[in-house]
Amino acid sequence: MTDLDDEYVASARIPADVSKSDQVLGPLTARQSAILAVAALVLYAGYWATLPFMAPLAYLALVAPIAVVVTVVAVGRREGIGMDRLLLAAVRFHHTPKRRVPAPEGVRPLPALVPGAWRAKAGREPAALRMPCREVSDTGVLDLGHEGRSALAVCSTINFHLRTGGEQQALTEAFARWLNALTGPTQILVRAHRLDVTPLVDELTDQAPQLPHPALEQAALAHADFLDQLAAERDLLTRQVLLMAHEPSTSGGARAGHRLTEAARALEGAEITVTALNAEATAHTLRRAADPDATPMGGA
Repeated sequence: MTDLDDEYVASARIPADVSKSDQVLGPLTARQSAILAVAALVLYAGYWATLPFMAPLAYLALVAPIAVVVTVVAVGRREGIGMDRLLLAAVRFHHTPKRRVPAPEGVRPLPALVPGAWRAKAGREPAALRMPCREVSDTGVLDLGHEGRSALAVCSTINFHLRTGGEQQALTEAFARWLNALTGPTQILVRAHRLDVTPLVDELTDQAPQLPHPALEQAALAHADFLDQLAAERDLLTRQVLLMAHEPSTSGGARAGHRLTEAARALEGAEITVTALNAEATAHTLRRAADPDATPMGGA
């Protein structure tokens, strides 16, 4: 392979919106067509129902604002999301309890002796907090109830930009082969969390006297002091790449774990190490995600 080949990286055009719905009727999607068709049928039925006692022009003036609103809701978009979905989300948010409390057995109603004025002032009663994950199995599989089962793995990273063009091409092809081989929903999550360097500082301080040369000992102690001072002056963050394999079936726990094993083998070609999380590591990751301000994770 020549130097020119090493620097060459094949490029491909990727659509900006890969999740864009297919257009079935001109520029309209199936969802938009259904909304407009139902609205047109309702307005047409209303026209014939009001024809005996209302002039057509009067009916047209009455329903014109309604037709405009329906058209805007069906066709309009805001930040890539359809207005109908935003409207549905707003209605769902309005009817969703805003206060939730940890109560697996359910929230008990107020006693009957509480005056009605106090009830009205207290507002809507809180609802029980229902977490998506019900439990973590012994093998580290997340039980999501009727949503199915999921398994987590942590992935290593590589410095892509320091590779030659040929190496970048090989890594990209290996990653693409894994993507093309996916058989179920998969999520890649890159999260940042606080880093606790105290274990590393303690290890450097303890191991420094055992180094073979006094200069090495001084360098280790100086580095420990530097890390200690850095942690005191700044909030240290580190990144973690998580891979989640999800199975919609309630009996898909074993399949989700098997898919992580397949991902580990497939991503070896991209020099990415995939390590499935056991039950303890999975529970710890969930706790860290739910409470980022908890005790920071140690790291080297």
